[in-house]
Amino acid sequence: MSITKQKQQTAYAALQAAFGYTSPMQGPRIQKIIVSTGVGKKRDKKQLELIEDRLAKITGQKPALRPARMSIASFKVREGDTVGMQVTLRGARMYDFIDKVIHIALPRTRDFRGLKATAIDDMGNLTIGIKDNTIFPETSDEDLKDVFGLAVTIVTSAKSKAEAEAFFRHLGMPLIVDSGVKR
Repeated sequence: MSITKQKQQTAYAALQAAFGYTSPMQGPRIQKIIVSTGVGKKRDKKQLELIEDRLAKITGQKPALRPARMSIASFKVREGDTVGMQVTLRGARMYDFIDKVIHIALPRTRDFRGLKATAIDDMGNLTIGIKDNTIFPETSDEDLKDVFGLAVTIVTSAKSKAEAEAFFRHLGMPLIVDSGVKR
């Protein structure tokens, strides 16, 4: 059993007094994780296949291609062109992926000081922007010219931002309080 799943099961007891839960079903849970990336103007089939392959290696699941909904001439995008890829993780893959993000990938990020608590939205979801995919151990470091970014959204059943923040801190997510001072 993954570390995150074990901590999620103890979240009800840890947060019960602070939020007044009366039933274990009221405690927040991770519902799904969405990993997405934009492919931009890459029209080369080999680059699209490379991004698809690396995203599949990182998540353990084949990504779904996201087509453009409409043609926009100024961006040189035609309706149906692939503009992004997305993977929705649930169950065991979801827990394995979040453990990998917390314990392996984020500590490998250059100049990592923690995630800002402002990344949690009002509905209790956390969105993490990852600038390069090479922080994951599945990707090879030899092809540094083919680096792409990811957006990882962790969707929870938390009712508020405060409840989600307490839940993520309990799970071991490295959240920092943003002082608003630019460095």
